[in-house]
Amino acid sequence: MALLSTPRSQVDLVGKGRPIREHLFRIALLSSLAVALIFLGLLLAYTLTEGWPRLDSRLWENFPSVRRPETSGVLSGIAGTLWIIGLTAVMALPTGVLAAIYLEEYADNTKWYNRLIELNIANLAAVPSIVYGILGLGIIARWLDFGFTVMTGAVTISLLVLPIVIISAREAIRAVPPSIREGSLALGATQWQTIYRQVLPASIPGIATGSILALSRAIGEAAPFLMLGAATLVRFNPDGVWSSFTVLPLQIYNLISQSREEFHILAAAAIVVLLAILLLMNSLAIWLRNRYQKRW
Repeated sequence: MALLSTPRSQVDLVGKGRPIREHLFRIALLSSLAVALIFLGLLLAYTLTEGWPRLDSRLWENFPSVRRPETSGVLSGIAGTLWIIGLTAVMALPTGVLAAIYLEEYADNTKWYNRLIELNIANLAAVPSIVYGILGLGIIARWLDFGFTVMTGAVTISLLVLPIVIISAREAIRAVPPSIREGSLALGATQWQTIYRQVLPASIPGIATGSILALSRAIGEAAPFLMLGAATLVRFNPDGVWSSFTVLPLQIYNLISQSREEFHILAAAAIVVLLAILLLMNSLAIWLRNRYQKRW
């Protein structure tokens, strides 16, 4: 009825103006994407060019040195990063997936405490990483007396990525059609059997993708380790969870702060190594998603 009362000339103008606005909006989006990709490409090209002279086996075979930057490496940073990421995966991933299963399959949203848990998880996902570093320093390192060890760093980073793992796992579980659950329950399966045999296998691609992306964020963090007192010049690999450590982002930060140009070249090469690890993890996430994704 509204269209019948509108003059035909105005209807034609609205119909003609809408595609123009859509084209302009699409051009603006593509322009923003192109600008971002151009600057990212320039940054990557500059870093690769700057660090190319030191991209050799000495980089990942030698320990850092303040006297001989031409032979210095980042072996201790790579080893410490692998220790932290490995322990973080062991602690955060099972906890996050189990928490997501509870919140999505068992929790009653009418209860105030379940709504409070969901609100806190959403808020914790946006907390800056430096806050987790302060938390790890005050509670884990000092109050629990873990000290400045690998375990302290792993627990702190696990708390950092846990909300992200929970949110991504909940989205993956929620994406499973309700008919799968209803069919399993109708055939006599219990709720846990339905979750274990039907829901979880169908949601593995989304859970794995979100978990790997969460660990990818953790692998590039430096601010929490600055608060935790992780050393920057470590000439040994961690030999256990109670050993001192350093991580690759912290070593890069220390190298860039040096005055000699050789250390800047070494920092650029270490950045390339860190980016290679990140790209490898992201590629694994994409492969898992494409390999096991189901179309409903």
